[in-house]
Amino acid sequence: MAFKITEACIKCGACANACPVECIKEGDARYEIDPNKCIECGTCAGVCPVSAPEQE
Repeated sequence: MAFKITEACIKCGACANACPVECIKEGDARYEIDPNKCIECGTCAGVCPVSAPEQE
């Protein structure tokens, strides 16, 4: 299952910069992951300083 970014997101951009398939874009309140492009690699979760990305 794809990852999603929770409300813990502080919009630092670390996840988007690290994503190998560029499926993370800045949203209004937090960054958002396109579930159709996510390859479930977990890179976003590994670089996030607040553990905002979680597997759905």
